[in-house]
Amino acid sequence: MSVPTSEWERVGDRFYRKIPLYQAVFDQDLELENYIWDKGSIRALGWSEDEQLLIVTSDGSVRCYHDLQGDFVPFTLGNGAEEHGVLECRFWSSGFVALLGNNSLVAVSNYDEPRPKLLAKPPTEHVVSWAIIPPSQSLSLSVEVLLAVRQTIYVIDISESEDRMLQRGPFDHISISENGKFVALYTEDGKVWVISSDFQNKLSEYDTQAKTRPRAMEWCGNNAVVLAWEDEVHIVGPNGASSKFFYDNWVHLIPDIDGVRILTNDVCEFLQKVPDVVEDTFKLGSTSSSSVLVDAARELENQSPKADDSIKLIRPVLDEAVDACIKAAGHEYRIPLQKQLLKAASFGKSVLDLYNSDDFVDMCELLRVLNAIRFYEIGLPISYDQFVRLTPERLVKRLINRSEYLLALRISDYLHLSTERIYVHWASQKVRLSTDNDEETCRLIVERLKGKVAVSYEEIAKAAFDEGRAQLATGLLNQEPRAGKQVPLLLNMEEDSIALDKAIESGDTDLILYVLLHMKKKLPLATFFRTINTRPLATAMIETLALEQDRELAKDLYYQDDRRLDGSNLSLLEALRQKEPGSKADKLKAAGRLLQDSKENAFQAKAIDEAQRLIRVQKALDNELDVHLSGLSINETIFELIRIGSIKRAQKIQSEFKVPDKTYWWIRLRALVAKRDWTELEEISKNKRSPIGWEPFFNDILSAGNTRLASVFIPKCTSLPVTERIEMWLKCGFVVKAAEEASRAKDMESLEMLRGRATGNAALEVERLISQITPQKRR
Repeated sequence: MSVPTSEWERVGDRFYRKIPLYQAVFDQDLELENYIWDKGSIRALGWSEDEQLLIVTSDGSVRCYHDLQGDFVPFTLGNGAEEHGVLECRFWSSGFVALLGNNSLVAVSNYDEPRPKLLAKPPTEHVVSWAIIPPSQSLSLSVEVLLAVRQTIYVIDISESEDRMLQRGPFDHISISENGKFVALYTEDGKVWVISSDFQNKLSEYDTQAKTRPRAMEWCGNNAVVLAWEDEVHIVGPNGASSKFFYDNWVHLIPDIDGVRILTNDVCEFLQKVPDVVEDTFKLGSTSSSSVLVDAARELENQSPKADDSIKLIRPVLDEAVDACIKAAGHEYRIPLQKQLLKAASFGKSVLDLYNSDDFVDMCELLRVLNAIRFYEIGLPISYDQFVRLTPERLVKRLINRSEYLLALRISDYLHLSTERIYVHWASQKVRLSTDNDEETCRLIVERLKGKVAVSYEEIAKAAFDEGRAQLATGLLNQEPRAGKQVPLLLNMEEDSIALDKAIESGDTDLILYVLLHMKKKLPLATFFRTINTRPLATAMIETLALEQDRELAKDLYYQDDRRLDGSNLSLLEALRQKEPGSKADKLKAAGRLLQDSKENAFQAKAIDEAQRLIRVQKALDNELDVHLSGLSINETIFELIRIGSIKRAQKIQSEFKVPDKTYWWIRLRALVAKRDWTELEEISKNKRSPIGWEPFFNDILSAGNTRLASVFIPKCTSLPVTERIEMWLKCGFVVKAAEEASRAKDMESLEMLRGRATGNAALEVERLISQITPQKRR
C-alpha cells in the first residue's frame, strides 16, 4: 500500500494533493458522435448544477438542453443582444450573465423560467476581465458583476454601478472564491492579489515572475488560487506561499466547490486542500486520536500487543477517533485507504461499550456508491463534499441522463430511493430508439414495467407521440390507471372521444368538464353535440353548465336534440326576467314559436299565446288609462281595473281570456272591498244569486268594518246552519236579529244563550220571544 502523504504538496502551512482520476486511453476504433452546429457563432458554453447545457450565440439566442439526449428549450436575451452582440458569458449553478458589445450586462437567474434582466449601466471603456458573484454569496442577494476597467474594478448589480477606486490595474484576471468572500486579481505586472470581496482588506500578494499572462486563474475551494499557463500550474496559498506543477500538454482548469480539476490531453487530476480530518490522521508525526487508532488497527492486523497499548492511550477519546476515521474514509479516493480507515473505525467501535453505528453503516453505503460512479466506464469522479451537495436523487438523475439505468436502479435500491423516474426514462428512450413496430414496442415496455405501480405511462406515451408514433402512444396510455394523466395527452393527440370516455369512466366531474370545454372550443357546435349525444352524463353536465353560464348554448342543445318544450321553457324564463313589455313579448313569441306545431304541448302553446295577448292588452290600457298594469297577471289586471272603476274593461278581459265567473266574482268582491265601494256592494246584494255564495261577501265586508252592510248578506246565506247565522248576527252586534233567527228555528238553547248576552230593550225582546215559544211547549 502506498503512503497516503506521497501525493501531498506543502503550500505554506497547509497540504494540497493531486488525485489522479483518469488517464486517457485512445481506441482507434472508438466512434465519436459529431454534432453539426449551424445556429450561429457560439460565444459561450456552460453547465447548470443539474447538468443543463447552455449554448449562447453571438446574436443573444440561448438553447438550454435539459438532458444529454438533445431536447432543448430556446430563449433570447433581448435587451440589445441582437444589435450589439454577445462577447462573453459567466455561469453559476442556476444562471449566467452575458457581456454585450456595448458593455451592457444581461442576467438570467432561472433556467426553468428565463427572464433576462438588464443590470445597472456599466462604464463604456474596454473591459479587461470580469467575474461574477452568485446571488447566494452576494450581500445584495442578487448577482453582482466585477468589471476590470482601466486601473480599477467596478461592482455592478441590478440597481447600481460602483467604482471601487483601485489604483494597481489593469487586472488581466478576476476570480471569486467558492464562498464569495475572497477575490483574486492578476495584475499586469504578473502579481496575484487576494482581497476581501468588500474590497476593504488585502490578504496576500504573490509574484509569479511570469513574462506572459496565465491562460486561467481559478480558486481551489476557498483556500488557494490556481494559475495555469500552457504547461505550468501554480498554486498560491495564504500569505503568498506557493507550489508549482509541470505538464507535457496544455492545461485546462475546471473549478469545483472543494478543489480544481486539471485536464490535459493525457490526464484528469483533482487538486484540493487535504481535508483536515485526513491531514490529522495521516500527517507524519501526528499524535491525533484517529492517527493512533489507525496505527492500532495496523498493529492488530500484525498481531502485535502494541495494539492494546495504543487503544488504552486514546481510550477517553476513542469515540472521537472512530468518527474521524469514518469521515476520513469518505474523503479518500483510493479504495485500499478507504478500507484501512474503515477497519480502524470498526476496530475502535468494537472496543467501545456503547456506540451508534449508523454513521459507519451510512459511510460504507456511500463509499460503495462513490466507487461505483468513479469507475472509468461511468466517469463521475465526484468527491464526498460534492456528493453531499449534489444529493443522491440528483446523482441518480445524472446517471439516467447517461443511460446508466442498471447502475441507477442498483443505487436507488441500495439507498432506498424511488425508481419510478428511472423506468420512465428508460421506456421513453426505448420509444425514441426502438426500430420494432408499435405493437411489439408496447408489449416489451408493458412487460418490463409490469408490477411497477408507481410508474406513470403518461410521459412515456408523450415521448411516443412526440416521435410521431400515435398508435404506440394510445396503447401505452391504455395502461395508465389514472385518468387525470391520460386525458390531457389524449386531447393533445386529438383523440377527443377517447379522452371523454376515459374522463367519464373516472367519475371525476372536474376532469369531464375540462374535456367538454376543450372539445366545445375546438369542434364545430353540431359535431360537438353529436359527440356528447350518446353520452348522457356529458350531455347533462353541458346542459347544467349552459343553463348557468351560456343560455344560447342551452338553446342550441335543445334544438339539436329536438327538445322543444325545454327550449320553450328557457325562452319563457328569459321573458319573465324582462322588465320592458316589448322585450318580454318577443321572448314569449320565441317560446311560442317552438311549440306551434307540437300537438303534445298544445296547452303550453295556448298559455304562452294568452301571455302575449295579455301583454298587448296591458300596454294599451297603460297608455289609455295612464296606469301601470304591465307585468300583472290576468286576475291582478281585472282587480286593478275594478278598483279604479273600469268595470266594463274588466268584464271585457274576463270575456276575452275566458276567466270563470267564480274567479271573476271573487276578484270583483275583493276589489270593491279594497276600494270601499259600499254602494256597489249594496247593489250586488239585491241580486238573487251569487256564483261564489254570499258568505264571502259577509266575511270580507265585516273584515273591512262595515257591520251594517255585512248584515245585509246574512239572510241570503240560507245554506248555512241556524247556529252559524246566529253567530253572524252577533258578529254584527244585532242580538235581537240573532234571537229572531233562533225563534224562527225554535232553538231554545240559542235563545237561552242570547238571554245571557242581551241587555236593555234587547233583553226584553229576547224574553218576549222566549215566552212565545214556552207556552206552546207547556200545551
